[in-house]
Amino acid sequence: MPPAPTLSPAEDRVIDAARDRKVRVVHLTHNDLDAVGADAVHRRRYGDVFTVFSSVGKFPAFLARLAALPGRGDLLSITDLGYQDAAIPALDAARLNGWRVEWRDHHRWNDDECRAVRERTDLLRVDTARCGCGIAAIDLLPDDPVAREIASVVCDYDLWLHKDPRSAVLGQVLQRHRNRYHVRDLLVKGKFTDEQVEAEYADIRKEMTENIDHSIAHVHLAGERYRTAFAPLYGYPSETAAAIRERLGTEIEVIVSPNGRFSIRSVPPISHLVARRFGGGGHPHAAGGDFAFSFIERLGFALFKRSRRYRDLVAAADAL
Repeated sequence: MPPAPTLSPAEDRVIDAARDRKVRVVHLTHNDLDAVGADAVHRRRYGDVFTVFSSVGKFPAFLARLAALPGRGDLLSITDLGYQDAAIPALDAARLNGWRVEWRDHHRWNDDECRAVRERTDLLRVDTARCGCGIAAIDLLPDDPVAREIASVVCDYDLWLHKDPRSAVLGQVLQRHRNRYHVRDLLVKGKFTDEQVEAEYADIRKEMTENIDHSIAHVHLAGERYRTAFAPLYGYPSETAAAIRERLGTEIEVIVSPNGRFSIRSVPPISHLVARRFGGGGHPHAAGGDFAFSFIERLGFALFKRSRRYRDLVAAADAL
């Protein structure tokens, strides 16, 4: 049996609000730019939507709690969240409780995972060539030029294409979650910036430069097959990894949080495979995992900005 879902008091209140919803669509999605773009597309398609933004770790808990509510024939739409085993009993519960379920994702799934979810949903769309927002736009609003533009900007950031300067601005502004709803509402209108976005971006750029320099000051280089950099996280993991690669010519960048969770970026398409060795996953060039630091390891990392777990990750990458 999966562990009982646990949510914070604030998250419990989200579930209570979902129980009392007045709309016919509940959108359960991630909490980054891709998710915000997907939610904007949903709102352009359906109008009023009850949105639940979730971390990857809290996704099974949110799904289980929402599935347990009376569905009444309403749509539970899941986007930009990958497969987890705990989703299966929740999907069974959703069906019993009268939900229609659609799931759109761009992470890597295997055939057994697709089969198990497809049997329990009204629609499953897994497309690794697009971002989650891009899948939603193609499925929900194929003839809407605004939805296509939203998807283009969002995928530029989420897939690390970096061809549209608007995407970097929005992606960095959404590192501050307080901006999530403001940006979402702009996108619904087909707008990509305003004075608030520009002011936030200017402030973030100053803070980000300081944080990146702080991380790079503590870089540890390792690896024989791949030149690999490990650095402590002080904010903005994607931008920190990009700066390390540019300055140090690395092939793999691992940005480590104080609790042991890490973001990994790689030139070779192996990030998702390495992350899976550490309880995570993601995309071939960008993923996340967890070293699961003990108390002593957290203390050591705080003092010395490095960990013996680095050797384990290097060995995992070299073995691929």
